[in-house]
Amino acid sequence: METRVDFVQSLQSDMSINILACLNDPVDVVRAGSVSSPWHHFVITNGISKQLCLRRFPQLSGIERITEPDWITTETNGVGSHNSIWDIMKRDHNVYASLLHAITTLNTCQSECIAYAVSASSTDRFPAESVANTLTTRRYLGGHSYWSSKGHADPDAPETLIYKLKADLCVISKISVQPFEVSYSAFYQPGHPIYSAKSVRFRLGHPKNSLDENDIVQMPQQQPADDKFIWTYTSEVYPMEQKNCLQQFKLPEPVLCIGGYLQIELLGRVQRQHSDNLFYTCVSHVKVMGGPLCPAFDIDILEPSGKFALKYNPEVFRWMLQSFSEDSNISPMPSEEEAVEHVGVMGFLLQAYHGGIEPMVWDEPMEWDDDDEEMDELGIL
Repeated sequence: METRVDFVQSLQSDMSINILACLNDPVDVVRAGSVSSPWHHFVITNGISKQLCLRRFPQLSGIERITEPDWITTETNGVGSHNSIWDIMKRDHNVYASLLHAITTLNTCQSECIAYAVSASSTDRFPAESVANTLTTRRYLGGHSYWSSKGHADPDAPETLIYKLKADLCVISKISVQPFEVSYSAFYQPGHPIYSAKSVRFRLGHPKNSLDENDIVQMPQQQPADDKFIWTYTSEVYPMEQKNCLQQFKLPEPVLCIGGYLQIELLGRVQRQHSDNLFYTCVSHVKVMGGPLCPAFDIDILEPSGKFALKYNPEVFRWMLQSFSEDSNISPMPSEEEAVEHVGVMGFLLQAYHGGIEPMVWDEPMEWDDDDEEMDELGIL
């Protein structure tokens, strides 16, 4: 007879944690927590889903606490009651696992993430060449809409553009920048020059504690504002081509932007203007692809530590997943292969957890029940 050993119960806790820490997919965390009651307890008490979150998105290490709407706490624990340690650990497990589920889902239905332009480190002619022009492709008087820096004698002088994203919590996977080409006839710019940067780098972050969004909206767009923000993510440097096209820069892994602000750093200049013999950088269009996690997930920056509270609303999360299913034209009864392909394995496992008998509806967040009898009915034990 083949001998089988449950390593979670046989090995020391540290060794079992190290083994489960090798999981790199939220699906595997769900499966591990569904093996048995001891595994379910072990996965939750040791925060395996949180560890996976932090490994894939180090920016989440700044979470100081997790909050849910008051009505959920009251409904779960009764008026005037307090969460037990187990309740808190179970809630945290659900939140981190649901956050990974949401991120996985958004990676398959990306959209434009920029809300508006905040500022540029310099602007040659404001407002005609404002940074706001980089968010439109409209033409003015036969020419293009674009942003232009001030001229500089140093070809290595950098410039920065800052944008507000559509949510304070976004997953960003790709950023595109199009240099500006002078395509109309101008006596001072012969030869259709292209004013690209030599290279580009991206930063994501949030405003400093003393600022709110109203303060930022009122800042002059033609003045630098880099010192008003704390950047929690910095990308590698990507070379730019001197071509009039939307150049795509795909991040090695999707990045979680905490705070909702993007800085594009344009490094170096390649084109000198004939009329004044100075170097300029000009951008005609900027595009950011990803997905907003708000309002299912949101953040509050905590002063003065700079850490943040992660806010989670499971009802809105249900709506978000259901909306995604409808937008993706997913049939109500897909095959297992279709479910994995269109929604992701996490969604399929969630559906299986909730019974697997009724037609599939992809709108349930991750929930666990400690009642062994009910878990047995659901096929988890």
